[in-house]
Amino acid sequence: MRNIVFGALIIVFAFLSCNRSDDDSLQRIDQILNIYMKNSSGQDLLNSQKTGSYTNYFINDSLGDRENSPVSIPLKMAPDSTFYMEYIAGAKRKKLDSSGTAYYSVMTLGLRTVTNNVADTIFDRLRIVYRMSPTLFQVSKVYYNDVLEYSKEAEAPTSINRVTITK
Repeated sequence: MRNIVFGALIIVFAFLSCNRSDDDSLQRIDQILNIYMKNSSGQDLLNSQKTGSYTNYFINDSLGDRENSPVSIPLKMAPDSTFYMEYIAGAKRKKLDSSGTAYYSVMTLGLRTVTNNVADTIFDRLRIVYRMSPTLFQVSKVYYNDVLEYSKEAEAPTSINRVTITK
């Protein structure tokens, strides 16, 4: 009798696990950031060929395991010939609170300029806050030098998150 009950339970559990929809078990990932930089006149500051723009940049993970933890963020060009940095992942994430539903990353951006043949490096801070649920991991907020530059509502459609920094 025990074998019959045990066998029936196995069949029921197998049926329930097979009947589950694949969509229920997937988590949407929404973490791509396209970061544009312009000045108050609208000039693309990431186009190194333009006077007054940054000639080079580097990014360091401020929460990394070492003091120097570089993060690779490639420079890309939009169809309108505007340059942007495409951040997909690479910086360490830490829990924002004990609930485990919010995480954050902090990066230091080194932006190099040349004025009158003198090189200078400006250091800025980029902080990305993520929200997580069983069905979604997404960018929630982006702060640049502690100023909120981008915010996304919970459960908003998955998309490439476009952040424009005006300097």
